[in-house]
Amino acid sequence: MNVEAASIDAPAASLSADLKIERIEFIPLIMPLPKTYRGSFYYMTHRCTIITRVYTACGIVGECYNGDEYETQPEVLRILRTEVAPRLIGLSAASPELCWEAALFPTYNILRDRKVALSAQACVDSAVWDAFGKAVGQPLYRLWGGAKERLRVIAIAGYYEEGKSLADFGDEMQQLQSMGLGGCKFKVGGRTPAEDAERVRVARGAVGPEFKICVDANQGWELRDAVDFARRIEDLDIMWFEEPCRWYNDRKAMADVRRMSRIPITAGQSESSRAGCRDLMLEGAIDFCNFDASWGGGPSEWRRVAGMASAFGVTMAHHEEPQISAHLLASIPHSACLEVFHPDRDPLFYVLVANRARFEQGFYTVPSGPGWGLELDEDVIRKARAE
Repeated sequence: MNVEAASIDAPAASLSADLKIERIEFIPLIMPLPKTYRGSFYYMTHRCTIITRVYTACGIVGECYNGDEYETQPEVLRILRTEVAPRLIGLSAASPELCWEAALFPTYNILRDRKVALSAQACVDSAVWDAFGKAVGQPLYRLWGGAKERLRVIAIAGYYEEGKSLADFGDEMQQLQSMGLGGCKFKVGGRTPAEDAERVRVARGAVGPEFKICVDANQGWELRDAVDFARRIEDLDIMWFEEPCRWYNDRKAMADVRRMSRIPITAGQSESSRAGCRDLMLEGAIDFCNFDASWGGGPSEWRRVAGMASAFGVTMAHHEEPQISAHLLASIPHSACLEVFHPDRDPLFYVLVANRARFEQGFYTVPSGPGWGLELDEDVIRKARAE
């Protein structure tokens, strides 16, 4: 045996054995929201998630929480416990890509919603990466490239509410700014282009140009109305226009909106794979790609999408999930801002993450602890546990 080769391979072999996965735990959480939050054609009444804990031979526990699937949470849990976990037991968290491949198998079932299986895969992929980061003593954003340490942070807000006046939207923007946030992703697509343009104009007028504003139609409009709306707000310094058009022809329609207005276009959260995001880029439909790691198979898949985006000149974003997206976005140079919610809309991020950094002058500092750098509050877990 080559002595030099053995000296190199021995630490790797030891790490692999130390991180052998012995047990996986899944903890569902559900929190009722204080009010109903309405977008263009959807509404939210609860915040839910699944905590995944991967227990390894050396005692390192990889953990993360993923997703917001209130209706599908029971099925995601069933897939995790009966189909995913048995395939990962005995593998090593020192090989995240191998673990990702093992967790891909449940997605092959064509008789169920593939997104449910991808959400399950994302849970274990996130926890495995946390174990790996902890084993080598580094935060994941540094292991993946370390391009940034702070990110501009914007809040998803501007929801439709009964009795809310135009002036109230301006007050909401000022409140977000006073909380240290650097912008807002504002909900549109549920009214006429003229009505929604007026809501956005009031929001923009309440804050200065340093406060970024994006708009998100959640696939709310036909092409003609999306273009009409975009032209009405072109003078408002809008950072991006997200998912402007209905789902059934969205790639071509978004490409048309992009060509017919001056506002950058964002999409990707509704795609479940790198192939879907690739097609958005090939179609010339987007300037920003906000692929969601928790909906699309995990951070391993997000990083593949980010690699493609760099070749197409597309900036990467991420749909929600700041506990994960902060590290992903900070790992690459071609990334945009971090998305969060108001504490009322996402109580988990504000109370479950015990060591959450404060927002300061519009920015969020990425956790520097090993792995995801998360410290989860056990009292909150006990109170919100769904089973």
